[in-house]
Amino acid sequence: MDKYYSVEQIAKLLALHPKTVQRYIREGKLPARKIGKYWRVSGHALSLFVEGEAERPIHSVSRDLQDIFESANEKIKVSAVVDIPVGNSAEAAKIAGWITSAVDLRSFGPGYNSLNTQYIASENMIRILLWGNASFVENILSFLRETK
Repeated sequence: MDKYYSVEQIAKLLALHPKTVQRYIREGKLPARKIGKYWRVSGHALSLFVEGEAERPIHSVSRDLQDIFESANEKIKVSAVVDIPVGNSAEAAKIAGWITSAVDLRSFGPGYNSLNTQYIASENMIRILLWGNASFVENILSFLRETK
């Protein structure tokens, strides 16, 4: 089992300020994981960092992430909650019908997408719950933004 080190322990071991260690973690130069409220670095990751093997140019890390997102694009699911103030239940029903019919008229790509509306009388609000692929949620939010 690998030993884990705190930011403070690493700072003492390497004669660095704890904020410097935190910056290395934030920049991705020192791989760490959050356990509870605190960052921990495995002994293996610390060894690689000290030996200089852990440093990778930032652009190669972002390129790796770009490849992951491109290959998983339709598998990524997104959720959003939109609250719209309304005057009464009739206005809420009108907005719900309008949004629902607008969604039926548009094509948002493959996969399961969900749009639910809920009138919250105590707050005079209609709540729109979105779940689906990223392009679906993005298009619905854009549609709502454009129709202010």
